[in-house]
Amino acid sequence: MIYTLTANPSLDYIVDVKDFKIGSVNRTSHETIFPGGKGINVSIVLQNLGIKNQALGFTAGFTGNEIESLLQKKGVTTEFIRVQNGFSRINVKLRSGKESEINGIGPEIQKADVEQLLKKLDTLQADDTLVLAGSIPAVLPQSFYSDIMAHLASKKVRFVVDATRDLLKKSLEYRPFMVKPNNHELGEIFGVELNTREEVIPYALKFKEMGAQNVLVSMAAKGAVLAAADGNVYQGDAPDCVLVNSVGAGDSMVAGFIAGYEKTSSYKEALKMGLCTGTASAASEELATKEAVEKIISEYTGLN
Repeated sequence: MIYTLTANPSLDYIVDVKDFKIGSVNRTSHETIFPGGKGINVSIVLQNLGIKNQALGFTAGFTGNEIESLLQKKGVTTEFIRVQNGFSRINVKLRSGKESEINGIGPEIQKADVEQLLKKLDTLQADDTLVLAGSIPAVLPQSFYSDIMAHLASKKVRFVVDATRDLLKKSLEYRPFMVKPNNHELGEIFGVELNTREEVIPYALKFKEMGAQNVLVSMAAKGAVLAAADGNVYQGDAPDCVLVNSVGAGDSMVAGFIAGYEKTSSYKEALKMGLCTGTASAASEELATKEAVEKIISEYTGLN
């Protein structure tokens, strides 16, 4: 079974405004509301690809109710811990020539809430997959993900980590099955600037030496690099597409990689699936559908 954990989920309110002007009344030309958060995006895409999973995390207030309702309408099974104080955040994404974001804070997570989550995680079994994705609320320690991994260490759970800075680095001690920094995040960890796939490769291999079994480095339109557990380095171009919405493309790559590996047990094929799934989301207002991914895969020849 695959589980995703989103510590700080959101309602993403995406609005299009023509010629946005600061200090003036602006009217939207289009608006949509989605359940948001990196783990939630992974759950939705996995569900779209026909892979059952369960979304975990913390929700609160009327916004938390709506997040759960929207996910259930999409067929995603949820079992969130309900937090008493505050409400799940609302993230506003404004598109007016360029994309701008205003992200909310989230609810006040208490020690008892974390303990309740750990109790739920205790039900995971060997060979289950747990996706730890995204940022965490400021009230939680930067060791939150690694603390969970330590708690589950004896269960032989397969961990996938999509996070930044210390959240990501601290997870390496527990040999996650896969980590997915982008090239900027990987460069930030090592204090370098990484702009090409050739520049990324040695640092992806270093990250692998630090503990990760597979290091998948996403590079937006430049494709991706995979330093794989089989000792090979695979890389691929991003499939051609007209960018419609960049939100969730990286999370879709994670979901595609997991789905591809579940289906084929091949790291190379998992990378291919990841690239095509990420592109399917980037080329759509909503997250990747199975039909869109299959179409892109049938035409894709950019893997090596």
